[in-house]
Amino acid sequence: MTTPPVDTLDLAPAATSTAARPAGLAMGAVRLRVRDMARSVAFYTQTIGLTLFGRGMEGIVRLGAGQCVIVELEEAPDARPRPRGSAGLFHVAILVPDRPALAVVLRRLVALGVRLGASDHIVSEALYLDDPDGNGIEIYRDRPADSWTWANGTVEMATHPLDLRDVLTDLPADAPLEAPMPAGTRVGHVHLQVGDLAQARRFYVDTLGLDVTTDRYPGALFVSADGYHHHLGLNVWQSRGAGAAPADSIGLVHFDLELPDMAAVEALRARLLAANESVAPAEGGFAVADPWGMRLHIRARG
Repeated sequence: MTTPPVDTLDLAPAATSTAARPAGLAMGAVRLRVRDMARSVAFYTQTIGLTLFGRGMEGIVRLGAGQCVIVELEEAPDARPRPRGSAGLFHVAILVPDRPALAVVLRRLVALGVRLGASDHIVSEALYLDDPDGNGIEIYRDRPADSWTWANGTVEMATHPLDLRDVLTDLPADAPLEAPMPAGTRVGHVHLQVGDLAQARRFYVDTLGLDVTTDRYPGALFVSADGYHHHLGLNVWQSRGAGAAPADSIGLVHFDLELPDMAAVEALRARLLAANESVAPAEGGFAVADPWGMRLHIRARG
């Protein structure tokens, strides 16, 4: 969520649809295309601290924490880097359960000499780094929701320096350096680079039915369901006017949005069809693409 100096876009309030909105939404797994599976698995297990769950029949490698799949990896040795300035993944944000868990990750990253960024966003404390293919990773912990400040339907967020020494004061005394991420760790949000914020708002708010939680960041829009600070970040910081990335690029393949049950999935499918969006069958639900071809898999939880 580090914000380059860009002009603010004029975003008029979106019209609210009376169709079903996606209540009970949670982020699911994020699938990434990588060039070297062994290298990526080593990074996500040894550096990030995810647990390797195994390889599926289709060759997809799944990693996560507890019983939760967080990242899926698809190997493509000949994949090209995503062109600079194209739409795509800004970062996948892994939410840990508490500050001690964040301190364990921080200590490991420092010990490994990983280059990282860090920010205090008021609602959360976050670390930033890249995977070996340049995919952005955020690892963060939320402050208690009752400490978030809301005004006129939007939440106060900012980008302040994070005191890393203070984070480390919450490091458990007996935590080994290689401690995996604990149960309860999951994808908290996904941040995307898009070509136009007004167009992104029409799709993610008017059509998909998410709520704007803040549009006060220059060049960015944050949206969610059920009063979370954001399930999706959308920015044009390096991608204003961008089109879709080539289909064989390194990076985002798709990300999952999970709803409580199939009734909720079908209600959202009906909402999208009523808006003339094209949907396709996908495991546990259906798939839809945003205006830049980034695929969302909408599925029932469980």
